[in-house]
Amino acid sequence: MLYSKQTFLVAGLSRSGVSAAEFLLRRGAKVLIYDDVEEGAVRESTALLKSEGAVPVGKDELSLRTEECDVLVLSPGIPVDHPLPVSFRRAGKRVIGEAELGALALRCPVVAVTGTNGKTTTVSMLDAIFRAEGKNSVACGNVGKPITSCAESLGEDGIAVAEISSFQLETLYSLRPHVAVVLNVTEDHLNRHYNMENYVYLKSRLLKNSAESEYAVLNYDDPVVRGFAEKTKAKTVWFSLRERVDGGYLSDGSLCFRGEKILSESELPLQGAHNTANALAAICAAKLMGTESRVVRGALAQFRGVAHRLQKICVRDGVTFIDDSKATNVDSTIKAIGSVKGETVLLLGGKDKGYAYEPLFDAIKTSSVVHTVLYGENAFRILNAALKKGFTAVTLCRPFETAVRVARMIARDGQNVLLSPASASFDAFRNFEERGDRFAEIVNVGAESSSEETAAAEEAMTEEAIESVVVG
Repeated sequence: MLYSKQTFLVAGLSRSGVSAAEFLLRRGAKVLIYDDVEEGAVRESTALLKSEGAVPVGKDELSLRTEECDVLVLSPGIPVDHPLPVSFRRAGKRVIGEAELGALALRCPVVAVTGTNGKTTTVSMLDAIFRAEGKNSVACGNVGKPITSCAESLGEDGIAVAEISSFQLETLYSLRPHVAVVLNVTEDHLNRHYNMENYVYLKSRLLKNSAESEYAVLNYDDPVVRGFAEKTKAKTVWFSLRERVDGGYLSDGSLCFRGEKILSESELPLQGAHNTANALAAICAAKLMGTESRVVRGALAQFRGVAHRLQKICVRDGVTFIDDSKATNVDSTIKAIGSVKGETVLLLGGKDKGYAYEPLFDAIKTSSVVHTVLYGENAFRILNAALKKGFTAVTLCRPFETAVRVARMIARDGQNVLLSPASASFDAFRNFEERGDRFAEIVNVGAESSSEETAAAEEAMTEEAIESVVVG
């Protein structure tokens, strides 16, 4: 790609969009920038990029200015069937994402991780392992740094540990990981991808460029992922919680790789079968990259997890508050309620992603969840699913802040309040991180005045009476 001879339109000025624009400007490209939003962080990003040489484009001039562009760099948040990328394709022009720009620039080995759940945890585990080995490792992609922001600093001797989402895979064509990891595929993002067939296809695209000299680390226990072995030329290495496979597996309470014990399951700081599976995937990838077992063992034994993933916030009046804001789909929340010990008041809701919530309440009915508090745009859809499954310990409070305070009121000494929404955050927040941070702010306010907090919550419930429904 001859950057200096082409004109690029960067659409969407999120973290990845800003990084893509700066990447192109550093290479002498002419860069136009556009975002539907014109306030807040987008305004600041627009001003910054303009000062660096980018040309902002307004809504009223978008269609005219796109005629002069050769390439559209699309934010992961903009679907490929949006009118803008559709118009570029009809004109025979290229549509790519920030991750594709980064993949074209990378010169170092890549370990790429995708899957519905566990991506960030597994990437963070691998980054910790490689750093413990003394490698120049960077967690990038859908977590950490955008790939375009670290491609140069990684050079040829670094390791890019890339989390790759289905949104990124829509516009990612050139990535060829030395090790590609697929953790699981369960229902998610159907409002974007329309059906599971499309979603499964996108996940499989991580493997499409792999050759016989590369590796595919696949979850043997997931029938969809197991089928991916037939779609790649890479050498398949399995991980499993149930079977002794060629790769990573459990044996007598220990995590093993090809006959060698790496560490005991009891040594893992993170609890839950899903975290054991993530660790097995990380062990496979690290060993295939040549990391010594003692380094893998030491790094995993010290790994304390990632923010907003079953993160203990505080204990207040005997109630433990846990932030699992990263649980943006049903399967992730099911895993969370299976991991948290003790009776739990569960906060659910947010932006709907197009899937059924009935399976969630099947799991809730056999779990330690004693009450659910619903909020957000999809609250009534979740309520309907609860009632269909006969779960009536439900309170509906549309505003997030009210829901958190009501959950605090409901929870008793020795119980948990768990934010594990099974929904996206975009109805009220920029991302799941902001939602988790707001949860922590609310539960940490007034540490010395619990009675005042209770009074405030009771007042909020009265004021929001029309918006609230107590089912049982």
